[in-house]
Amino acid sequence: MVLGFVMLLGLTLLQPVSAQTAPLLGTAASFAVLGSSAVTNTGPSVVNGNLGVSPSNSVTGFPPGTVVIPSTIHAADAAALQARNDATTAYNTLAGESCTANLTGQDLGGMTLTSGVYCFDSSAQLTGALTLNAGGSAGSVFIFKMNSTLTTASGSSVVVTNSNNNCNVWWQVGSSATIGTTTQFAGNILAQASITLTTGASVSGRALALTGAVTLDNNTVGSPACITPVAIPTETPTSTLTFTPTLTPTLTFTPTFTATITPGGPTLTPTNSFTATNTFTATITPGGPTLTPSATLTSQPTSVPQATAVLISPTQPSPAQPVSGLPNAGGGPPQATYWTREPRR
Repeated sequence: MVLGFVMLLGLTLLQPVSAQTAPLLGTAASFAVLGSSAVTNTGPSVVNGNLGVSPSNSVTGFPPGTVVIPSTIHAADAAALQARNDATTAYNTLAGESCTANLTGQDLGGMTLTSGVYCFDSSAQLTGALTLNAGGSAGSVFIFKMNSTLTTASGSSVVVTNSNNNCNVWWQVGSSATIGTTTQFAGNILAQASITLTTGASVSGRALALTGAVTLDNNTVGSPACITPVAIPTETPTSTLTFTPTLTPTLTFTPTFTATITPGGPTLTPTNSFTATNTFTATITPGGPTLTPSATLTSQPTSVPQATAVLISPTQPSPAQPVSGLPNAGGGPPQATYWTREPRR
């Protein structure tokens, strides 16, 4: 246990200060803005760090808002989900810190506080300027815990003195936080529900909403001193497809021929051909290629069965032969009779 000084309403009080420690943010450390149901923006807001939303994928207003490169927007991807889980762990760590002082019912405006854990049984209000005296140590940690809301009036400010480090100021908000117009706010806001930054407000830290939305309106969020932009690679699913198609066409054909009869003999002309086509489709999902291979076989028979045409043609009769043994109707000597056979037509 060490001693610290707290100035309340112009009075300097000597009181014990617990050994508060900053929580670990894990992958959420690279995010300046993180919402659950949505992140919406109006105007040319600037986000110095990754912007994410999970499990929703609703991000609107970018552009005109910008996320400073190399930081990127992560909507409903694995990086946003992990950051939200890590932010929830950090929130629970802050909720478990022991209180240095209970400031329930007091306005933070006009106070000068040293490092410690400051608690509010319900809501916390800031009107005017809150000064946080780091005592010359960049490692000084300031934690503010409230069971309900955090609200700042327009034109308010949180200023860290005797150190150039705003990174170790933490605000654990039991429900929602509303940062008033043109407020210059220092620290990391971890709200159980939503965070609303009204017109012209700036946060030199983070705005992380665990179950609700983050709403921006011409704001600047994030500080290069506190948030080191980390480009989280986008996952590219890889699919490997190996297949050996089996193509076994079944061909059935009956040769047909056209016979042309000429004096020199028959001529046979084959007129048949065949075509076999096999087509198949393979579809790989999710995230993989859609492959539609096809195979077509078209061929002519390599050989044609030989056919022998035998043509039996009528022949001319041999010279007429006399036929004997028939009576002569005239009583004369028998007459020769000639018979001819007409060619078969």
